[in-house]
Amino acid sequence: MGLISATEMLKKAKVGKYAVGQFNINNLEWTKSVLLTAQELNSPVILGVSEGAAKYMTGYKTVTAMVKAMVEELKITVPVALHLDHGSYEGAKAAIEAGFSSIMFDGSHYSIEEKIEKTKELTELCHSLGISIEAEVGSIGGEEDGVVGTGEVADPNECKMIADLGIDFLAAGIGNIHGKYPDNWTGLDFDALDAIQQKTGDMPLVLHGGTGIPEDMIKKAISLGVSKINVNTECQLYFQEATRKYIEEGKDLVGKGFDPRKLLAPGSAAIQECVKEKMELFGSVNKA
Repeated sequence: MGLISATEMLKKAKVGKYAVGQFNINNLEWTKSVLLTAQELNSPVILGVSEGAAKYMTGYKTVTAMVKAMVEELKITVPVALHLDHGSYEGAKAAIEAGFSSIMFDGSHYSIEEKIEKTKELTELCHSLGISIEAEVGSIGGEEDGVVGTGEVADPNECKMIADLGIDFLAAGIGNIHGKYPDNWTGLDFDALDAIQQKTGDMPLVLHGGTGIPEDMIKKAISLGVSKINVNTECQLYFQEATRKYIEEGKDLVGKGFDPRKLLAPGSAAIQECVKEKMELFGSVNKA
């Protein structure tokens, strides 16, 4: 199966009261680990790519070519969407041209009028090509590749206005942030989430900053219409810890332990462990 848009998998998730994980990828090891885990657990999956990660991997075309080839070579049969995370207007157009199957347009720094105009234009372009589109209301806190948000709670009426532009799924700020959560974090605003779902109806909602949110909050968010949960920092931390352990134990100094395939293996296995935990928590296992 090639790459598909995320629309159908998220509509099914909304109806089935589970969420599909978006796992951000940074390189070959990341991509391989996420795909193998999705296949093993028979779960749909969304591969997220920030503009910074795409640049690191030398560009959108490289990412698309790698992911498509890997899906084929690994004989992946579960649904896979390749999604641009927090895309600028220019980045969204470049990712669409390169063959991404889904994009998020982050228009948080535009005036509401310009944001609506650009969202409409990109929605029409995406739908003419069978690509799904996500938009955001209320900036998500923390920093995502230079895009800094304060963790606002979205206005339900603005959510309805953006949802009515024809987008496929909506990221609404409900006090969530990117990266590690501070000690004084007050939790997700479920009253706001409930109000947003009531205004937006059947539209799948997206929770950014999935790392560090307690499990009971994740489950409650899913019950209130969240159908897509983004995970990035947690996979990075799992990878870092496993790699650090390998080097601190001196394994890179034994035999051919310096071989990058051996050096990166514990980190890759740790990513798989992280993805598995999340897919089980989100309820997407055997939902392919």
